[in-house]
Amino acid sequence: MLFKDIVGQEQVKQLLLRSLNAGRMPHAQLLLGPAGSGKLSLALAYAQRLLCQNPSESDSCGECASCNKAEKMIHPDLHYSYPTVGSKVTATSFISEWRNAVLENPYQNINQWLQSIGAENKQGNINKDECLNIIRKLSLKSFEGSYKILILWLPEYLGKEGNRLLKLIEEPPEDTLFLLVAENQELILNTILSRCQMVKVRAMQEEEIVSGLKEHKALSEDQALAIARLSAGNFNEALNLIEHAENDNAPLFLAWLRTCWKGSGVEMVSWVDKFAKIGRENQKHFLQYGLHFLREYTILKMTGREDVRLLAKEMETAKRMTKVLHLQQIDVLAKLFNDCSYYIERNANPKVLFLDASIQIHKILKYGVATA
Repeated sequence: MLFKDIVGQEQVKQLLLRSLNAGRMPHAQLLLGPAGSGKLSLALAYAQRLLCQNPSESDSCGECASCNKAEKMIHPDLHYSYPTVGSKVTATSFISEWRNAVLENPYQNINQWLQSIGAENKQGNINKDECLNIIRKLSLKSFEGSYKILILWLPEYLGKEGNRLLKLIEEPPEDTLFLLVAENQELILNTILSRCQMVKVRAMQEEEIVSGLKEHKALSEDQALAIARLSAGNFNEALNLIEHAENDNAPLFLAWLRTCWKGSGVEMVSWVDKFAKIGRENQKHFLQYGLHFLREYTILKMTGREDVRLLAKEMETAKRMTKVLHLQQIDVLAKLFNDCSYYIERNANPKVLFLDASIQIHKILKYGVATA
């Protein structure tokens, strides 16, 4: 991974490069930031730059033997640890799947990773055997006479097993570096946090996501902007939205509200029957769009500002709705959409779930409250 290929995050890139160029690399760093912010990509680029045989001040060369191995994730001195499922397994048990998943999408989230290794409903963790495996690997000499680097993705999943790594993190062998990539500081042992230098990675800016989508996915300005507004600073979510873009959520959402307003049981059942066929991920993105629309509508309703994050057609509809949809109703609708998203993730029957939601929306729009 080259720094120049990472979407946005210029400030963090420069911070990491200054450390590398000055030769002052902390033996343990924790890259902490929200999902989809590019933390893992930054760790991969940092490691490759450190191993590169012909680096420049701004990046690794991308051409030497070390860079070629690092980019393919097969460098013998670059190790990876990540949550897995099953007993007596280590990260090595899933190394082929890990390489494929990261090379395809380094912005992936934990659910995508676990599902790619067949976790289904099992909880991922970094277990005792993996901790012992880390200690064993890092106790060996480097294969190519350079640094040994461990990228540990999501140390939150270490739990108490992280205590096994404390001595190694505090006093690692010579030329051994730890790069921890985390999202939730509160779930990491304080004893690990105290041994790491923290690098905070912010959520991506809207313009960074737009630029990244235009460059890497060849989207138009309007398409990229629409996706960026829904992704809330999460580039992985933006990629997911593109993947499930076959459903145009704006007209579908507004048609749902119109159907619910009319209150015709036959029409609601017909809408739900069609909607249930689009799949769980598309249903989640549909609800996410609904929450986005309500959020921007609220700003329009309260301030009258027209620079809200709605496209032209959405803005026309939102203006017409200001006379009939009030703030109390928006609050209740938002809670309903969040509840629906929660139940979709837990495999609720979509026909039952959305027919019930449609009836509740009718009550909310007509009377301002939902029914139990």
